[in-house]
Amino acid sequence: MTEPRQPRTQATAGQAPLPPDRAVARSRRVGWIWFAGTITVLAGLFNVVEGVVALFDRDYYVIGPSGLLVFTLAGWGWVHLIVGVLVVLTGIALFTGSTWARVVTVALAGFNALAQLAFLSAYPFWGMLVIALDVLVIWAVIVHGDEATYEIW
Repeated sequence: MTEPRQPRTQATAGQAPLPPDRAVARSRRVGWIWFAGTITVLAGLFNVVEGVVALFDRDYYVIGPSGLLVFTLAGWGWVHLIVGVLVVLTGIALFTGSTWARVVTVALAGFNALAQLAFLSAYPFWGMLVIALDVLVIWAVIVHGDEATYEIW
C-alpha cells in the first residue's frame, strides 16, 4: 500500500527527507557529541577540584622522593585550575556544535591528558581516570564531530 504524497513546497524542494533508519543513525552519532560535551565539563570540574586541593591542602597529595615532573605542587595546582576552567568552558561551547569548540576541545583534552600524565606520581588513580575520559572525548569529537553541524540546537 502506498501513502499519498504531500506536495513539495519551496522550503523542502531542495532537501529530501532522510529515511527513518538514517535519521536515527545520525541522531545517535550526535549523541556522542552531547556525551563528549558532558564528559568534557565533568573532566574540567575534576581538574578544578584537583587544582584547588593542590593549592590549599598541601598535605593531601603524597609526593614521592623524586618529586613532581617540571613544576612544584602549587605550580601543578595552578595548571589544573586554569586548564579545568578552560575545559569546562569549551565543554559548554561543544553543545553549540561549532567547529572552533570541537578543535579547542580536542586540543585541551590532549593537553589535559598530558598534564595528568605528568601529575600521575601524586595521584595515580584519579589521573588515569581523567586520562581515560580525555581519550574518550577526543575519540567522540574527532569521529562524530561533523554530525553536530546538521542537528538543530
